[in-house]
Amino acid sequence: MRKILIFLLACFSLLAPAFAQQNKIPPMELYKAMAQANKASGWVQFREYNGQQWVYFTPLVMLRCRVKEIRYSINSADLDQKFPLVACHPALPFSLPPDAGPEAIAITLSPNQAEKIAVQIIYEDDSESEVMVFEPCLGVGEATCASIVQ
Repeated sequence: MRKILIFLLACFSLLAPAFAQQNKIPPMELYKAMAQANKASGWVQFREYNGQQWVYFTPLVMLRCRVKEIRYSINSADLDQKFPLVACHPALPFSLPPDAGPEAIAITLSPNQAEKIAVQIIYEDDSESEVMVFEPCLGVGEATCASIVQ
């Protein structure tokens, strides 16, 4: 899986300047492949920090130029919430705006509130990813981590 991700990133690094010069967003297939490659390491990451549980959506936020919405639910499979996405800048499709705060990539909850999070990506072409369920890693302290719920 790591080799696939490295390959995709290498391909993107070669293509990104061309897309940026044309002010075009890379093709949907690249975004879907990146989401697939990031699945094993977690579309979301959990962290217990400073008296709160942080849930980071960073891997999915970086795909926002081809994502219509990110649906999620905490401790259920309802997918009853949407993570707000900052606007896409076509010249910098994988970068956040300089004024983006932590709310652009994460939500905060009470400590240990989320035992699991179900996540689904809705792409701009209205296709839907499979629903993935992630849980915090155990015994990692303040490290950021997630594992797939089997």
